[in-house]
Amino acid sequence: MKKLVLALVFATLAQAGLAKEVGGTFPSIDGGTLSIEQWRGQPVLVVNTASQCGFTGQYEGLQAVYDRYRDRGLVVLAVPSDDFNQELGSAEEVKEFCELNYGLDIPMTDISHVKGSAAHPFYKAVKQETGFEPSWNFNKVLLGPDGAVVATWGSAVRPESRRVTERIEALLN
Repeated sequence: MKKLVLALVFATLAQAGLAKEVGGTFPSIDGGTLSIEQWRGQPVLVVNTASQCGFTGQYEGLQAVYDRYRDRGLVVLAVPSDDFNQELGSAEEVKEFCELNYGLDIPMTDISHVKGSAAHPFYKAVKQETGFEPSWNFNKVLLGPDGAVVATWGSAVRPESRRVTERIEALLN
């Protein structure tokens, strides 16, 4: 109930333009960096992922959502994390696993922390702004084109579910 109330309050703030934007730069799994700011003006679905989780099959849904909406501006960003002890040992292993098993071509960061004091600044900002912190792998954060958090979902909500796609479609050009 507390999460629902927080989500409703935050959605109201976001619609009123009172929500703060969140951003950050991540190391890319391909080398270099990925910056949330480079996608300003586009909706971004940020998902903390893991290769050895019961929800790992959601990679397929993430790719499907990206394929469906990328031409209309959606970015899907996968953030591999071992915070729940279910990620492979290196970024190279993660990249190979995702390419071989799921044919992923979504942007992907290097392995990053998503919770606690060591969390990446993006996740710290999301928690500060909304109270939302990933409680498991495949938690989702949807940013609007202005960089503000529009919605968050836990692991059980599939990326291609109506709950997610309706929010994405409302943000697309």
